[in-house]
Amino acid sequence: MSTIRYGTEDLIPKLQPLEPPFRLEQGWYQWNTSRLQQKLEEQKLDGVLLENVWNIIYFSGLFHTQTERPFWLFIPAKGKPVFFCPALDRDLVETWWIDEYEWYFDYPHHGPFNQIVYEYGPPVDLHQWMLERLAARGYRSSVLGLDWELTLDLQRKMQAVLPQVTFKTVRDVCLKMRMIKSPQEIELLQKAVAIQDHLLEYGRALILNTGWDVTDFDIQHEIKRYGTHLLLSWMELDGKPHNGVGIDFWITCRAGASTAYPHPNQFYYHKISKGDSIQLAGFVHLGGYVGEGYRAMQTYPISDLQKRVWEVHTKMAELQCELSVAGTPCNVIASRVLKFARDAGMEEYIYHRPAHGIGMEGHQQPCISLGDETILEEGMVISNEPGLYSPRHGWGYNHSNTILVTEERGVLLNKVPMTKEWCWIDV
Repeated sequence: MSTIRYGTEDLIPKLQPLEPPFRLEQGWYQWNTSRLQQKLEEQKLDGVLLENVWNIIYFSGLFHTQTERPFWLFIPAKGKPVFFCPALDRDLVETWWIDEYEWYFDYPHHGPFNQIVYEYGPPVDLHQWMLERLAARGYRSSVLGLDWELTLDLQRKMQAVLPQVTFKTVRDVCLKMRMIKSPQEIELLQKAVAIQDHLLEYGRALILNTGWDVTDFDIQHEIKRYGTHLLLSWMELDGKPHNGVGIDFWITCRAGASTAYPHPNQFYYHKISKGDSIQLAGFVHLGGYVGEGYRAMQTYPISDLQKRVWEVHTKMAELQCELSVAGTPCNVIASRVLKFARDAGMEEYIYHRPAHGIGMEGHQQPCISLGDETILEEGMVISNEPGLYSPRHGWGYNHSNTILVTEERGVLLNKVPMTKEWCWIDV
């Protein structure tokens, strides 16, 4: 089996060092929280209780790991926010700008709060504890927003603790704010996409330079190694909280039959051989923000059918970008892109909608889908991935890009070409 040839980075243009910041600054989160507080006042809400991890990070900037342990952020319409969190997160919380918090030892919890406990006993209801603490803070008779839909059982429990409180779901308010990206968010996202582009160039050069019989597994992990060292050479990490947060390199390379499935469930370990289709895919998270960058590649020899499917798929991606203008309904874009493929005789190879919105969690509304009537707005960010697949033949093609919606056009943030010259390779 061939081995990875190091030094491949000398075969591609160097990426100029990216300048900090590599996360949104504390002041941005304070500003963002004040924006939410304005919306609470407009809707005559006294505060909002956030449980969704992405909402908590979006408004507070506190990157944390959310498990089965309940973690809440309460933002009042006026005043300071407060965290309700497990003990293992208290050092993160008290060193951040929202320094007011209450904590429990662990889940399932027994015993008193805001202290380490040792005695065992029956579990304490943490929802009840959190609601009682809100009551103690003056919210016994108020209107509070929630970022989740109440189950009937939880609704009864909450009303039993706070019978004079009215709860309203404001999930859509939070989501809408996250869907429209600020200039600072877009700048951070562009840095992430710049790294993704560079890693796609590196992956392609790696395949060309290494030769046959190296596995897609080897290519994938070498790209991740190279990209990680490159990014971290520009950052000053000290191992302390809040520095170097929201960073992840989710890089994949798959070759051969696994490219024929939109979401394959098999492990990628295939020797790259002549005639293989290859997909390089990058999701670089920087300060929590991520774009998409895939390239659908094909090694020679290439059949006439493969050429035709690849060409139509690429034109679908280009068409979607052209149509991604503020004021356009998502389902209209989806329909035009899918009909283009159908009219080109590609019905057998169509498996999914053209795209989805992009947020910190990856997939975010709105979707470029036939059933999504959302009107695109300036500042939205969407993927660009109308793939075509043939399990019968053992190959498939799925470019993806990151599109910024503007009033005039869809702006493609990725710079890596979607051309035959770049994607059709002879090793």
